[in-house]
Amino acid sequence: MDRSMTFRLLMFAGLALSLSACGGFRESLGMNKQSPDEFRVVSRAPLTVPPDFQLRPPEPGAPRPQVGTPAQQAERAVFRNSQGAQQTANAAPRRVTVGEQALLSATGAQAADPNIRLIVNRETKQINEESDYFVDRLVFWNDVPPTGTVVDPVAERRRLQENAALGQPVTTGPTPQIERRRQAPLEGIF
Repeated sequence: MDRSMTFRLLMFAGLALSLSACGGFRESLGMNKQSPDEFRVVSRAPLTVPPDFQLRPPEPGAPRPQVGTPAQQAERAVFRNSQGAQQTANAAPRRVTVGEQALLSATGAQAADPNIRLIVNRETKQINEESDYFVDRLVFWNDVPPTGTVVDPVAERRRLQENAALGQPVTTGPTPQIERRRQAPLEGIF
């Protein structure tokens, strides 16, 4: 062989080897494994011969009438009865059977309060506030400051004595308050 031919063959082999490492090249050759998406795999209804041979062929991409919507599939799975098997995607809503009515009345579902969410929120409000307090103490290592204002006793006594000396009513003048300062993040740890 000629040296230039050997060089060309080696260059071609090196190029093919380097391109085979690329993901896009491997994918275009079909060398990558492609597993199906587990969320898109759906079981299909078996093929059956329709009783009416005058049916039109299905439209490409149209939903299958024997499968129905996911809500109808779930309803058929939960309530297996003769009506559920005969329904299709375009059928009217099904009736509640006698057994289902008995189950609903035995559990008290028909007498349920429509405002139950408001009642539950009102009853659990105190529990939620207590759990927030516990988490704040656990995470931030300090007590939550008490709510409200604190009256300065020395200044309030002075104000009341001045009002009494001047003959003014007790409610004259603003009530002196103690201003709480914010605690530094690391204050009280060390």
